[in-house]
Amino acid sequence: MLGICGCRLGILKPELYRTQTRALIEAAVEVKQGGGDPRVEIMIPLVAMAEELALLDRLVRAAADEVLKAAGVDLDYEIGTMIETPRAALTAGTIARTASFFSFGTNDLTQMTFGFSRDDVEGQLMPPYLRDGLLAADPFQTLDVEGVGRLLRLAVTEGKATRGNLEVGICGEHGGDPESVRLCHDLGFDYVSCSPLRIPVARLAAAHAALGAGRHAAEV
Repeated sequence: MLGICGCRLGILKPELYRTQTRALIEAAVEVKQGGGDPRVEIMIPLVAMAEELALLDRLVRAAADEVLKAAGVDLDYEIGTMIETPRAALTAGTIARTASFFSFGTNDLTQMTFGFSRDDVEGQLMPPYLRDGLLAADPFQTLDVEGVGRLLRLAVTEGKATRGNLEVGICGEHGGDPESVRLCHDLGFDYVSCSPLRIPVARLAAAHAALGAGRHAAEV
């Protein structure tokens, strides 16, 4: 989950990102030429610094525009990033100068905030931590409000201060947890995503969160 992966791999091997971008845009062009309306959002993962995103933004745009020019097709696309490192959350205002959307990778953000390894913590460390009351809930199942939640709030606030129309959401299993969905609603997230099996729970939780906010506004 750490080391040479995500955006770092794209920086070390730029042709990899160029190839992926060309494939994506060529597919979108084919859809549009067939009468479709593709909505292309390209997400750069594991960014920790605004400079990383700015470099890869230039690389991706050059590759995408080359394909569009050759095809003679006008197609809009957006480039955003995953916020899954604490540093990215703490510098979200700067990152939002380049990113048009944030997708919070809450599994990795939880891992790096706690210093837990997802490879072994849930099988060995989590049971005694829950049994002894060190944690109220498994933070990989329900978002940690005090730590990870604070990073989310800071990133959303500073990101939207830089880019008012910034779209924010989460990806990962937290998107199917009702408590986590309610937290995302309170923080002003636009969407949550999760595995297919958890979609019914996520939709119901999102509806309850919206209805609860509506009732509260009416009472006030």
